[in-house]
Amino acid sequence: MLPPMNESGEVSVVSREFGVSGPDAGPYALAEGSDGALWFTLVHQGAVARRDPGDGKVSVHPVGAGPTLIAAGPDGAMWFTEYRTHRIGRITSDGSCSAFVPPTPEGGPFGIAAGADGAMWFTLSAVDRVGRVTMDGEITEYAAPGAFPSAITAGPDGALWMTLNQGNAIGRLDPDGTGAVHPLPTAGAAPVGIAAGPDGALWFTEIGAGRIGRITVDGEITEYTLPDPACRPHAVTAGPDGAMWFTEWGSGRVGRITVDGQVSSYALSRPDCEPHGIAPHDGALWCALETGSLARIEVTA
Repeated sequence: MLPPMNESGEVSVVSREFGVSGPDAGPYALAEGSDGALWFTLVHQGAVARRDPGDGKVSVHPVGAGPTLIAAGPDGAMWFTEYRTHRIGRITSDGSCSAFVPPTPEGGPFGIAAGADGAMWFTLSAVDRVGRVTMDGEITEYAAPGAFPSAITAGPDGALWMTLNQGNAIGRLDPDGTGAVHPLPTAGAAPVGIAAGPDGALWFTEIGAGRIGRITVDGEITEYTLPDPACRPHAVTAGPDGAMWFTEWGSGRVGRITVDGQVSSYALSRPDCEPHGIAPHDGALWCALETGSLARIEVTA
Protein backbone atom coordinates (compact mmCIF):
# COMPACT_ATOMS: atom_id res chain seq x y z
CA MET A 1 0.00 0.00 0.00
CA LEU A 2 1.39 3.40 -0.99
CA PRO A 3 0.98 6.42 1.32
CA PRO A 4 -0.64 9.49 -0.27
CA MET A 5 0.35 13.14 -0.02
CA ASN A 6 -2.44 15.44 1.13
CA GLU A 7 -4.83 12.63 1.99
CA SER A 8 -8.38 13.33 0.76
CA GLY A 9 -10.99 10.76 1.70
CA GLU A 10 -10.73 7.12 2.71
CA VAL A 11 -8.88 5.75 -0.32
CA SER A 12 -6.25 3.01 -0.40
CA VAL A 13 -4.04 2.41 -3.41
CA VAL A 14 -2.07 -0.69 -4.37
CA SER A 15 0.24 -0.53 -7.40
CA ARG A 16 1.79 -3.41 -9.33
CA GLU A 17 4.00 -3.11 -12.40
CA PHE A 18 4.31 -5.37 -15.44
CA GLY A 19 7.26 -5.18 -17.80
CA VAL A 20 6.07 -4.98 -21.41
CA SER A 21 9.07 -3.70 -23.38
CA GLY A 22 12.69 -2.69 -23.23
CA PRO A 23 13.50 0.63 -21.58
CA ASP A 24 13.96 2.33 -24.97
CA ALA A 25 10.60 1.35 -26.51
CA GLY A 26 8.64 4.02 -24.69
CA PRO A 27 5.16 2.86 -23.59
CA TYR A 28 3.30 6.15 -23.99
CA ALA A 29 -0.51 5.95 -24.15
CA LEU A 30 -3.04 3.20 -23.50
CA ALA A 31 -6.73 2.41 -23.83
CA GLU A 32 -9.09 -0.51 -23.34
CA GLY A 33 -10.42 -2.11 -26.51
CA SER A 34 -13.81 -3.60 -27.26
CA ASP A 35 -12.08 -7.00 -27.08
CA GLY A 36 -11.40 -6.43 -23.38
CA ALA A 37 -7.66 -6.14 -23.95
CA LEU A 38 -5.39 -3.26 -22.96
CA TRP A 39 -3.79 -1.61 -25.99
CA PHE A 40 -0.82 0.73 -25.78
CA THR A 41 1.61 2.58 -28.02
CA LEU A 42 5.37 2.07 -28.04
CA VAL A 43 6.32 5.49 -29.32
CA HIS A 44 10.06 4.94 -29.78
CA GLN A 45 9.73 1.40 -31.16
CA GLY A 46 7.18 2.35 -33.82
CA ALA A 47 4.69 -0.24 -32.61
CA VAL A 48 1.28 -0.78 -31.03
CA ALA A 49 0.93 -3.57 -28.47
CA ARG A 50 -1.93 -5.57 -26.98
CA ARG A 51 -2.00 -7.08 -23.48
CA ASP A 52 -4.34 -10.05 -23.32
CA PRO A 53 -7.00 -9.75 -20.60
CA GLY A 54 -6.65 -13.42 -19.71
CA ASP A 55 -3.04 -14.49 -19.52
CA GLY A 56 -1.44 -11.03 -19.78
CA LYS A 57 0.50 -12.00 -22.90
CA VAL A 58 1.77 -9.00 -24.86
CA SER A 59 1.60 -8.99 -28.67
CA VAL A 60 3.60 -6.29 -30.45
CA HIS A 61 2.60 -5.00 -33.90
CA PRO A 62 4.96 -2.76 -35.93
CA VAL A 63 3.28 0.37 -37.34
CA GLY A 64 4.58 3.77 -38.52
CA ALA A 65 7.07 5.93 -36.67
CA GLY A 66 5.96 7.71 -33.53
CA PRO A 67 2.62 6.11 -32.61
CA THR A 68 1.34 8.41 -29.91
CA LEU A 69 -2.22 8.42 -28.55
CA ILE A 70 -4.67 5.56 -28.99
CA ALA A 71 -8.45 5.20 -28.58
CA ALA A 72 -11.17 2.63 -29.18
CA GLY A 73 -13.30 3.24 -32.26
CA PRO A 74 -17.02 2.60 -32.77
CA ASP A 75 -16.10 -0.12 -35.29
CA GLY A 76 -14.43 -2.33 -32.67
CA ALA A 77 -10.91 -1.44 -33.82
CA MET A 78 -8.27 0.68 -32.12
CA TRP A 79 -7.31 3.97 -33.75
CA PHE A 80 -4.05 5.80 -33.10
CA THR A 81 -1.99 8.73 -34.29
CA GLU A 82 1.40 8.37 -35.96
CA TYR A 83 3.10 11.64 -35.10
CA ARG A 84 6.26 11.24 -37.16
CA THR A 85 4.80 9.58 -40.25
CA HIS A 86 1.76 11.90 -40.46
CA ARG A 87 -0.84 9.14 -40.48
CA ILE A 88 -3.90 7.93 -38.62
CA GLY A 89 -3.61 4.22 -37.92
CA ARG A 90 -6.22 1.54 -37.35
CA ILE A 91 -5.59 -1.92 -35.90
CA THR A 92 -7.99 -4.79 -35.30
CA SER A 93 -7.86 -7.37 -32.53
CA ASP A 94 -6.06 -9.83 -34.81
CA GLY A 95 -3.31 -7.29 -35.56
CA SER A 96 -4.41 -6.23 -39.05
CA CYS A 97 -3.28 -2.63 -39.65
CA SER A 98 -4.27 0.12 -42.04
CA ALA A 99 -3.43 3.82 -42.19
CA PHE A 100 -4.91 7.04 -43.54
CA VAL A 101 -3.05 10.21 -44.50
CA PRO A 102 -4.55 13.63 -43.60
CA PRO A 103 -4.58 16.14 -46.52
CA THR A 104 -2.45 18.81 -44.82
CA PRO A 105 1.17 17.57 -44.88
CA GLU A 106 3.47 17.33 -41.86
CA GLY A 107 0.59 17.90 -39.47
CA GLY A 108 1.97 16.07 -36.44
CA PRO A 109 -1.16 14.07 -35.50
CA PHE A 110 -1.29 13.71 -31.71
CA GLY A 111 -4.64 13.42 -29.91
CA ILE A 112 -7.45 11.09 -31.00
CA ALA A 113 -10.91 10.27 -29.68
CA ALA A 114 -14.23 8.83 -30.81
CA GLY A 115 -16.87 11.47 -31.43
CA ALA A 116 -20.61 11.28 -30.82
CA ASP A 117 -21.11 11.26 -34.60
CA GLY A 118 -19.59 7.80 -35.14
CA ALA A 119 -16.26 9.10 -36.47
CA MET A 120 -12.79 9.47 -34.97
CA TRP A 121 -11.47 12.98 -34.35
CA PHE A 122 -7.78 13.87 -34.12
CA THR A 123 -5.53 16.87 -33.72
CA LEU A 124 -2.86 18.01 -36.15
CA SER A 125 -0.73 19.83 -33.64
CA ALA A 126 1.97 21.15 -35.98
CA VAL A 127 -0.46 22.88 -38.36
CA ASP A 128 -3.20 23.98 -35.91
CA ARG A 129 -5.91 21.83 -37.45
CA VAL A 130 -8.38 19.17 -36.30
CA GLY A 131 -9.33 16.19 -38.44
CA ARG A 132 -12.28 13.83 -38.67
CA VAL A 133 -11.97 10.35 -40.15
CA THR A 134 -14.89 8.06 -40.89
CA MET A 135 -14.75 4.29 -40.46
CA ASP A 136 -14.01 3.89 -44.18
CA GLY A 137 -11.13 6.35 -44.06
CA GLU A 138 -12.66 9.57 -45.42
CA ILE A 139 -10.92 12.55 -43.81
CA THR A 140 -12.15 16.11 -43.33
CA GLU A 141 -10.08 18.87 -41.74
CA TYR A 142 -11.05 22.01 -39.84
CA ALA A 143 -9.11 24.94 -38.45
CA ALA A 144 -8.37 24.45 -34.76
CA PRO A 145 -9.64 27.14 -32.35
CA GLY A 146 -6.05 27.93 -31.30
CA ALA A 147 -2.37 27.04 -31.38
CA PHE A 148 -0.98 23.51 -31.08
CA PRO A 149 -4.09 21.41 -30.43
CA SER A 150 -2.97 18.43 -28.37
CA ALA A 151 -5.24 15.94 -26.58
CA ILE A 152 -8.89 15.76 -27.64
CA THR A 153 -12.02 14.21 -26.13
CA ALA A 154 -15.76 14.06 -26.69
CA GLY A 155 -17.74 16.28 -24.36
CA PRO A 156 -21.17 15.61 -22.84
CA ASP A 157 -22.56 18.34 -25.12
CA GLY A 158 -21.75 16.42 -28.31
CA ALA A 159 -18.80 18.69 -29.17
CA LEU A 160 -15.09 17.90 -29.28
CA TRP A 161 -12.93 19.50 -26.60
CA MET A 162 -9.17 19.88 -26.83
CA THR A 163 -6.17 21.39 -25.10
CA LEU A 164 -4.46 24.22 -27.00
CA ASN A 165 -0.98 23.73 -25.62
CA GLN A 166 0.73 26.79 -27.09
CA GLY A 167 -2.43 28.87 -27.10
CA ASN A 168 -2.77 28.46 -23.32
CA ALA A 169 -6.43 27.69 -23.74
CA ILE A 170 -9.10 25.02 -24.05
CA GLY A 171 -10.82 24.72 -27.42
CA ARG A 172 -14.27 23.48 -28.37
CA LEU A 173 -15.28 22.31 -31.84
CA ASP A 174 -18.78 21.48 -33.02
CA PRO A 175 -19.09 18.57 -35.45
CA ASP A 176 -19.71 21.13 -38.23
CA GLY A 177 -16.30 22.72 -37.59
CA THR A 178 -17.47 25.78 -35.64
CA GLY A 179 -14.86 26.52 -32.98
CA ALA A 180 -14.64 28.42 -29.70
CA VAL A 181 -11.68 29.16 -27.45
CA HIS A 182 -11.51 29.55 -23.66
CA PRO A 183 -8.26 31.20 -22.46
CA LEU A 184 -6.80 29.88 -19.22
CA PRO A 185 -6.38 32.25 -16.25
CA THR A 186 -2.80 31.12 -15.58
CA ALA A 187 -0.08 32.18 -18.01
CA GLY A 188 2.23 29.44 -19.23
CA ALA A 189 -0.14 26.64 -18.16
CA ALA A 190 0.57 24.65 -21.38
CA PRO A 191 -2.41 22.25 -21.11
CA VAL A 192 -1.88 18.71 -22.43
CA GLY A 193 -4.31 15.99 -21.32
CA ILE A 194 -8.10 16.34 -21.27
CA ALA A 195 -10.96 13.99 -20.38
CA ALA A 196 -14.65 14.11 -19.62
CA GLY A 197 -15.46 13.82 -15.92
CA PRO A 198 -18.37 12.16 -14.08
CA ASP A 199 -19.66 15.62 -13.13
CA GLY A 200 -20.52 16.73 -16.68
CA ALA A 201 -17.40 18.90 -16.99
CA LEU A 202 -14.08 18.49 -18.79
CA TRP A 203 -10.88 18.07 -16.77
CA PHE A 204 -7.39 18.87 -18.05
CA THR A 205 -3.75 19.00 -16.99
CA GLU A 206 -1.56 22.10 -16.94
CA ILE A 207 1.92 20.68 -17.39
CA GLY A 208 3.57 24.09 -17.30
CA ALA A 209 1.84 25.38 -14.18
CA GLY A 210 1.53 22.21 -12.09
CA ARG A 211 -2.25 22.45 -11.90
CA ILE A 212 -5.38 20.52 -12.79
CA GLY A 213 -8.12 22.45 -14.54
CA ARG A 214 -11.87 21.98 -14.87
CA ILE A 215 -14.09 23.59 -17.49
CA THR A 216 -17.86 23.38 -17.76
CA VAL A 217 -19.57 23.14 -21.13
CA ASP A 218 -20.50 26.81 -20.62
CA GLY A 219 -16.82 27.73 -20.41
CA GLU A 220 -16.42 28.33 -16.66
CA ILE A 221 -12.86 27.44 -15.65
CA THR A 222 -11.53 26.41 -12.23
CA GLU A 223 -7.86 25.61 -11.55
CA TYR A 224 -6.47 23.52 -8.70
CA THR A 225 -2.83 23.85 -7.60
CA LEU A 226 -1.07 20.54 -6.96
CA PRO A 227 1.07 19.79 -3.87
CA ASP A 228 4.18 19.64 -6.06
CA PRO A 229 3.99 22.44 -8.66
CA ALA A 230 6.95 20.89 -10.52
CA CYS A 231 5.32 17.47 -10.97
CA ARG A 232 4.38 18.20 -14.63
CA PRO A 233 0.90 16.61 -14.85
CA HIS A 234 0.48 14.99 -18.26
CA ALA A 235 -2.53 12.73 -18.93
CA VAL A 236 -5.88 12.57 -17.14
CA THR A 237 -8.82 10.15 -17.05
CA ALA A 238 -11.97 9.41 -15.09
CA GLY A 239 -11.36 6.62 -12.59
CA PRO A 240 -13.64 3.79 -11.44
CA ASP A 241 -13.98 5.50 -8.04
CA GLY A 242 -15.73 8.64 -9.33
CA ALA A 243 -12.58 10.80 -9.16
CA MET A 244 -10.19 12.02 -11.84
CA TRP A 245 -6.71 10.49 -12.04
CA PHE A 246 -3.64 11.96 -13.69
CA THR A 247 0.02 11.19 -14.25
CA GLU A 248 2.80 13.28 -12.74
CA TRP A 249 5.47 12.85 -15.38
CA GLY A 250 8.07 14.92 -13.56
CA SER A 251 7.83 13.15 -10.19
CA GLY A 252 7.07 9.50 -10.97
CA ARG A 253 3.67 9.63 -9.29
CA VAL A 254 -0.02 9.42 -10.08
CA GLY A 255 -2.48 11.95 -8.71
CA ARG A 256 -6.15 11.86 -7.79
CA ILE A 257 -8.56 14.77 -7.64
CA THR A 258 -12.16 14.52 -6.52
CA VAL A 259 -14.86 16.47 -8.34
CA ASP A 260 -14.87 18.96 -5.45
CA GLY A 261 -11.14 19.58 -5.82
CA GLN A 262 -9.49 17.45 -3.10
CA VAL A 263 -6.06 16.29 -4.26
CA SER A 264 -3.87 13.33 -3.27
CA SER A 265 -0.73 11.88 -4.85
CA TYR A 266 0.78 8.39 -4.87
CA ALA A 267 4.33 7.24 -5.61
CA LEU A 268 5.08 4.66 -8.28
CA SER A 269 8.12 2.37 -8.28
CA ARG A 270 10.74 5.09 -8.80
CA PRO A 271 10.85 8.87 -9.31
CA ASP A 272 12.21 8.58 -12.86
CA CYS A 273 9.69 6.02 -14.21
CA GLU A 274 8.17 8.72 -16.47
CA PRO A 275 4.41 8.00 -16.31
CA HIS A 276 2.56 9.22 -19.39
CA GLY A 277 -0.81 7.75 -20.37
CA ILE A 278 -3.46 6.63 -17.86
CA ALA A 279 -6.74 4.81 -18.47
CA PRO A 280 -9.32 2.62 -16.69
CA HIS A 281 -9.17 -1.11 -17.43
CA ASP A 282 -10.43 -4.22 -15.69
CA GLY A 283 -11.74 -2.30 -12.67
CA ALA A 284 -8.46 -0.49 -12.02
CA LEU A 285 -6.31 2.35 -13.37
CA TRP A 286 -3.45 1.49 -15.71
CA CYS A 287 -0.54 3.77 -16.40
CA ALA A 288 2.13 3.65 -19.13
CA LEU A 289 5.66 4.11 -17.81
CA GLU A 290 8.12 5.15 -20.48
CA THR A 291 10.83 3.10 -18.78
CA GLY A 292 9.19 -0.09 -20.14
CA SER A 293 6.32 -1.09 -17.85
CA LEU A 294 2.60 -0.75 -17.27
CA ALA A 295 1.43 -0.02 -13.74
CA ARG A 296 -1.88 -1.40 -12.48
CA ILE A 297 -3.31 0.84 -9.77
CA GLU A 298 -6.06 -0.68 -7.67
CA VAL A 299 -8.20 1.78 -5.73
CA THR A 300 -10.22 0.79 -2.68
CA ALA A 301 -12.57 3.19 -0.92
